[in-house]
Amino acid sequence: MGKKIQFIDRLRLGFAVSVAKSVTFIVRSLRLGAASVLPGSIARRIEPRLLQLLSQQVKNGVILIAGTNGKTTTALLLCTILERKGFRVTHNSTGANLENGLMTALLESTNLLGTLNTDYAILEVDENIVPRVLAPLQPRIILCLNLFRDQLDRYGEVDTISKRWTKVISTLPTETVVIPNADDPTLSNLGQQLPQRVLFFGLNEPEHYLEAIPHAVDSIYCPKCGHSLDYEGVYLSHLGDFTCPKCGFTKSKPTLESSEWSQILVGLYNKYNTLAAATAAIELGVDEATIRDTINNFQAAFGRAEDLVIDGKRVRILLSKNPVGTNETIRVVTQSTDKTTLLVLNDRTPDGTDVSWIWDVDTEKLVERGGTLVVSGDRVYDMALRLRYSEKSGESKLNLIVEEDLKQAIATALEHTPENETLHILPTYSAMLEVREVLTGRKIL
Repeated sequence: MGKKIQFIDRLRLGFAVSVAKSVTFIVRSLRLGAASVLPGSIARRIEPRLLQLLSQQVKNGVILIAGTNGKTTTALLLCTILERKGFRVTHNSTGANLENGLMTALLESTNLLGTLNTDYAILEVDENIVPRVLAPLQPRIILCLNLFRDQLDRYGEVDTISKRWTKVISTLPTETVVIPNADDPTLSNLGQQLPQRVLFFGLNEPEHYLEAIPHAVDSIYCPKCGHSLDYEGVYLSHLGDFTCPKCGFTKSKPTLESSEWSQILVGLYNKYNTLAAATAAIELGVDEATIRDTINNFQAAFGRAEDLVIDGKRVRILLSKNPVGTNETIRVVTQSTDKTTLLVLNDRTPDGTDVSWIWDVDTEKLVERGGTLVVSGDRVYDMALRLRYSEKSGESKLNLIVEEDLKQAIATALEHTPENETLHILPTYSAMLEVREVLTGRKIL
């Protein structure tokens, strides 16, 4: 934390930073995008150790946030808490969470000489690159949110990722603080194996158990011995209260009592994000009063339960990019009385090109309630077919509208939304960016 850089490294770094800032200026001046990745990519070619040289200047340390779902919301909440205490925080707020995106975020806070003047760096990191960035970043705190199936064409199964995480995290200094999700068997086991200081977060609210284990379950077997876990109940997917009847492996005890912490964001999945951020903030010495007040006045990150008003009608965007996340957003929709939903399914690189995951989503619950479902996106007909297969035989109450053109799909969905109701939009990642551009007239990335 806050280390000095050698003179020759400073010269090289200064040149790399100057080039990166010039690229940022050109890209933004010409309105070619937000320049959230390219500057870091170019600067890295000039100075391959860019990530290390920048991160070691962070005064109070790097906080790394990894996991399949919830990174952006958790990072923004923790960032807001620290900023309210007067700290200067660097954050890759655009969601660019690969190496070039991390470098670009750090570059934003440097001067032309490459001097980084920030107290904390909160970096959301794609789960697959965690092993590559831990050594150069040397994080003070690592938040491990969850591991679900996500983009299997790129990442593979969760067991493979967790083994990589455990191997590389165990090599970090013992003063590193690791905060895993106690309700995730894989991450609970990870925390129990590490030599570092480990704090856990999780739920202890049986009233929120699901009635049954959903289809989109990734890890219901003991990570120690492979035997089936016994669940007292599940909160979402494989997250819940569990024990192994064979070897005795059981859920780790969370640091905070979840029932004592409120949340303002919709969805039980956001309770996990709230608890993760709160646990980290307390570890950093922030008083509970500030943390609770920030939580109760927090606004969602773009596309994550974000509320907009368009043409006098309320629109809520719920990012839905994998089976678990989509099941949770469907739960939010079905718990409301609103009857119009727009689903947008893309298969681009940020989404993952394999969309077979939609068959693991409990779309039956969305279809059973009836109302109007508008479908769009690059794989519009795949989603439409999935919804048709979700209908029970007999008379259907569903009004399914298939619209290839996204702008027209949004317009159609708004037309079918009564003045006193909310239009819920469930897009994959690249689709979410497109939806926001249409609705707000500006790009995020």
